[in-house]
Amino acid sequence: MLCSRMSVTAPQAPTDQLPGRHRRARVPWVLVVALAFLVVIAAGAFASLRYYSWCKGASGPTTPVPFTVAEGTSGSQVVDDLHEAGVVRCGMVSKWLLRRSGLEDEILAGTYQLTTNMVPDDAFRALTVAPPPVPTVRLTIPEGYRLTQIAERVDEDLGIPPKRFLAEANSGERSLPPYLPMGTATPEGFLFPETYQFRRQGTTAKDVVDRLLAQFEIETAGLPWSNAEDLGLTPYEIVVVASMIEEEAKLPEERSLIAGVIYNRIREGMVLGIDATLLYDDPTPDGQLSYSDLEYDSPYNTRINAGLPPTPIASPGLASLEAALNPADTEFFYYVLCGADGHHEFGRTLAEHDQNRVRCGE
Repeated sequence: MLCSRMSVTAPQAPTDQLPGRHRRARVPWVLVVALAFLVVIAAGAFASLRYYSWCKGASGPTTPVPFTVAEGTSGSQVVDDLHEAGVVRCGMVSKWLLRRSGLEDEILAGTYQLTTNMVPDDAFRALTVAPPPVPTVRLTIPEGYRLTQIAERVDEDLGIPPKRFLAEANSGERSLPPYLPMGTATPEGFLFPETYQFRRQGTTAKDVVDRLLAQFEIETAGLPWSNAEDLGLTPYEIVVVASMIEEEAKLPEERSLIAGVIYNRIREGMVLGIDATLLYDDPTPDGQLSYSDLEYDSPYNTRINAGLPPTPIASPGLASLEAALNPADTEFFYYVLCGADGHHEFGRTLAEHDQNRVRCGE
């Protein structure tokens, strides 16, 4: 019997199950992203740790830095000032370090001698020990002083040469809106007359000018500056009027009356005829005005030029500024100095004024 030869082929295993081969594992993409995220977090944490360590430390030159903590300054502001002065490296981290140190409420007001590039904890501790009193000098600026006189007084008390002081004052770089507009050539009239305390050593012309200007803003903040518009003047022009009142009024009770006369004459387009303005620009600076001086062609000669002089002629005190903003409602157009006590006689008409001049022996 013949048998047919049959070929039987065994079933083939899938290739990934063949002997000697390994199946390639597939990593879920979520796990890949998570791992990448963890790497980024770890790198960020490492960088943050390094930055934190850097902020806690210090290196570099240690240059002396006078550092002042004003009364009532917050710990956060102290750190900002330390960072700006170059005493500590970082602001935000140093604020956290100050809170952690427990010294925030122990910082004392005063002027300290620190250095640049201090370790934050050392700087904080230094501010908790009251500094020795800094030797100071009293500087008194009387009402009615002009810039040149202030410069002389600053030289006498602080040893700052007048030329240096005037160059700083007249640099044209300061403003005090809305009173002193930006670009005004001189701050004449705005260096407030007051008694100040300055450091005996290290005070600069800039320190003095900035302090006196800042005092003007402080002292005059409560004045009714809105009256300026009703009077037809700018705040700057109010200070010009106040400087003339300061020079003209000898008695406090006459300030508002003199202000009323000035505004009456401005309103009528009359010249002011105030000799103190010409003395400010005296062609022969001897404190006296000759007949030829009265004809001097100067913008400060209010005998021949109507309106206000171009700048204040002195630093007015608070009382004169108040009078400039609250003039008396008066019918007077004239006044003349009369008597040794410094009072004035006021007149409504030129005829009354002439009679007052005769009576006062002018």
